[in-house]
Amino acid sequence: MVRYLFALVFLLLTSCLSVPEGVTPVSNFELDRYLGRWYEVARLDHSFERDLEAVSAEYALRDDGGIKVINSGRNIDSGQMQQAEGRAYFVDDPSIGHLKVSFFGPFYGSYVIFELDQQGYQYAFVAGNTTDYLWLLSRSPKVSEELLKKFNSRAVELGFDLQELIMVSH
Repeated sequence: MVRYLFALVFLLLTSCLSVPEGVTPVSNFELDRYLGRWYEVARLDHSFERDLEAVSAEYALRDDGGIKVINSGRNIDSGQMQQAEGRAYFVDDPSIGHLKVSFFGPFYGSYVIFELDQQGYQYAFVAGNTTDYLWLLSRSPKVSEELLKKFNSRAVELGFDLQELIMVSH
């Protein structure tokens, strides 16, 4: 019985690190270029960022070789800033844009960079472990219509439902 319980826990934990069908993490990823501040331009709605605007993420190196993640945003109703600190580590090869991120103890979720401006690291398309999680991140709070169309087109092509897409106010 205990063996089955461990197997179930292992399955639940590892399934959170999967990649949505058809989504491929970028290769030739360079962490040093990815570090710093990113602004959330668009996202699919989910409970842990509900009612937040002016959302950004700050990535920095940790002493243990991982990545310190600080997500912050302003609550639309109260105007109060909210912040969450987490940590991230590569799932496999550090040159592949697939990380695991945790804000809750030992529980990790998948962070899959499936498109990235390889020239200047100015924008990134990010998914979670399913097509329920999607973000457009940028080094600036606003992006061109051309980039937004590219993001929407790529997301639909990969099976993301954009009916709940939120354009984040900054």
